[in-house]
Amino acid sequence: MIFFTILFSCKKQSLNLETSFFKDLVTPKTYVVYKTDKPLTIDGIDDEDIWKNTKYTSNFIDIEGIKTPKQVTKVKMLWDDEYLYIYAKLFEEHIWADITERDQVIFLNNDFEVFINPSNDVYNYGEIEINALETVWDLLLDKPYSLGGKPKNEWNLEELKAKVFIEGTLNNAKDIDTFWSVEMAIPLKSFVALKNLPRAKIKDGEQWRINFSRVNWDFDLINNTYARKKRDNKYLPEYNWVWSNQGEINMHLPEKWGYIQFSKNTPKNAIQFKHKTDVLTEQIIYTLFRSILYKDLQYLKNKKVGTITVFEPIKIENKIINVTFLKTFSGFNLKVTTENSTYTINESGFLKKDQ
Repeated sequence: MIFFTILFSCKKQSLNLETSFFKDLVTPKTYVVYKTDKPLTIDGIDDEDIWKNTKYTSNFIDIEGIKTPKQVTKVKMLWDDEYLYIYAKLFEEHIWADITERDQVIFLNNDFEVFINPSNDVYNYGEIEINALETVWDLLLDKPYSLGGKPKNEWNLEELKAKVFIEGTLNNAKDIDTFWSVEMAIPLKSFVALKNLPRAKIKDGEQWRINFSRVNWDFDLINNTYARKKRDNKYLPEYNWVWSNQGEINMHLPEKWGYIQFSKNTPKNAIQFKHKTDVLTEQIIYTLFRSILYKDLQYLKNKKVGTITVFEPIKIENKIINVTFLKTFSGFNLKVTTENSTYTINESGFLKKDQ
């Protein structure tokens, strides 16, 4: 009854947004993960034939999509019924680490990070970080920090296998290193348990959201020991290099992560990735959602309950986008409609595809 009362007593307003408002839309990258018919030996080395036949992702970029990273980073993936296999190669002239206790803040060292969400939304995702000493931090977030999410460090991937190989010498400042590599076998059942219902086993063609980050620090040598570099007694900011562009210094925007598609084919029988949803419309509605929560459109949250704001139609990439904002008792509902799809999202970030 409340819902219909709102609609009956609503007040309509209009809003015109310039197309430039969406200039920072990202295009998430994609990768097809092919299946291996035998388990891989997790030793940090990609010497199995199937690894040699598996293509790398594109090289990592700066997290804001602007600067070029100082060092090359790239990843490749495989899977079987038990594990998602990840091999990452991180070129580095100075390989160092000093954090040895599990579930500490690993990114205070140079590290490699994996973010996995088995559903195409912003809820229930895992994060794995590892340094060159093979020290792991694995944690679960029920939602991003910006939506009030809190990390659950007690979430441990007990069946995780992770090994580091170093082409060089760890913590030796007297030489120049070449690279360090990370090989992981990530237990799939731990992430299937995070899926939206039904939590079925992975099917051929299933798509998940994933991204990777590499944190790198400028360093000083103190008594011939590596340490994060300071200036005016403050640590210099870290570098953040990622696979799929985040557009800002924030990995905890799951809606911007890349996509993987599980294929039962082998790498020799490659297929094309094909999106199962309207990615452009999703990126548009999330951009508006973030702007309403904490950016330029925050004022919409102060509208009187029942107020409907209709955006002037927006044309992006030959699509006509129609947007409607409804102020509700609990927050808001935002609807974005194109010729082929309709999406709605509320103040908690719950996204629904209506068609």
